[in-house]
Amino acid sequence: MVRSEASDVDGYLAEVPEECKAVLTEVRRLCRAKLSSFDQVMAHGMPAYEREGSYEFAFASQKLYLSFYVMRSDVREAFEQRPAGHDMGKGCLRFRRPEKADLALLRDLLEATAARPGTVC
Repeated sequence: MVRSEASDVDGYLAEVPEECKAVLTEVRRLCRAKLSSFDQVMAHGMPAYEREGSYEFAFASQKLYLSFYVMRSDVREAFEQRPAGHDMGKGCLRFRRPEKADLALLRDLLEATAARPGTVC
């Protein structure tokens, strides 16, 4: 699955491969808990969390990995040393296997995102 046509996050999660479902369901739970003041939407074919009209976090089940998009440069910079050993692009943290997803790191990224508004890249 690369880009979903689902109209909501429930539909999106119903489409993801079975081996990814539990991890992405937990990520969604974390997002809803930590980003409680954000709107949960579908954007660009994936679940996204927006505040004041700006997407600040999103996740996706890609063909070869799970992707987590941290769209705030201040949050990424604050955690630049922590993803050591993980596949981190400019704004995308990727895990090739669901069981390798670092939920503690994701939780901390979400808490930092929620703590205050910031500039989205």
